[in-house]
Amino acid sequence: MGSLPRRQRVAAYAVILRERDGRVEILLSRLAPRISRAELWTLPGGGVDHGEDPRDALIREVVEETGLDATVGDRARVYSAHMPRSPRDGQLVDAHAIRLVYEGWVSPDSPTPRVLEVDGSTSEAAWRALDDVASGVVPVTAVVTEALVDHQPFRLQRVAAYALVTRLHDGHEQLLLTRLSARAAHPGRWTLPGGGVDHGEHPSVALAREVEEECGLPCSVDGLVGVHDTHFSGTAPSGRIEDYHGVHLVFRATVAEGDPRVVEHDGTTDDVAWVPVRDVDDGAIDVLDIVRWVREQPVDTEREHA
Repeated sequence: MGSLPRRQRVAAYAVILRERDGRVEILLSRLAPRISRAELWTLPGGGVDHGEDPRDALIREVVEETGLDATVGDRARVYSAHMPRSPRDGQLVDAHAIRLVYEGWVSPDSPTPRVLEVDGSTSEAAWRALDDVASGVVPVTAVVTEALVDHQPFRLQRVAAYALVTRLHDGHEQLLLTRLSARAAHPGRWTLPGGGVDHGEHPSVALAREVEEECGLPCSVDGLVGVHDTHFSGTAPSGRIEDYHGVHLVFRATVAEGDPRVVEHDGTTDDVAWVPVRDVDDGAIDVLDIVRWVREQPVDTEREHA
């Protein structure tokens, strides 16, 4: 008996997760009946054409199979499956599948997934509960199981500098705060002015730049109040589920006279104001933890109000 024809195929797939109502869901594609008579779900993705970049192929395939525009990470895990007697197009072949599995994510406001490709290998696309996949309620291909075993949330550590700016106004202490826009992780909440420190940038230089962008006033940076940090896993504004660690350097600072105003457009800040400290302390203003934290630190307020 002669050997079977050899078929080697390179394909790219994505693990795309999201959080909804406290549960994690995964975007899956259901194999068409001509591929699997029984219900079977797999990761969105497909074959890489000759000369095509795998990430470009994956983005194309996700659109065809789910109708969604995905962003794809830079790294992939490689899985190899050798199937010596596998049916392909009505005949048995000696098949070898090389699967590149990337992390992907879609915007939180993406529409309901739907299949765009006509007569393809996918008949349905849907978000399925990750717990249902793990328990076997949702039947999936081996590549889904393998990829989920190895998948880890993207880890991001971000260093940022923030300013503690206070003043006395009509006998009352006020804090200069900025309000987070819809592009930020906590829209509508108030925080200290400041932002990320660029690679190679001194934190005090970064802080002066960020305060001027967010408040429209020149800023003079003084001593360090302390270091605040936060660590959580959750969904970033982009839609990516992250294991996030924020390291926040909080400095005393002063700003020039004048009415604060947001200079940077379409950023993570949509308002700035002098806020009475009593409104922060009694919870009348919805603030991030860093604001409450800085209120607990021993600060030389006499110097701030000089």
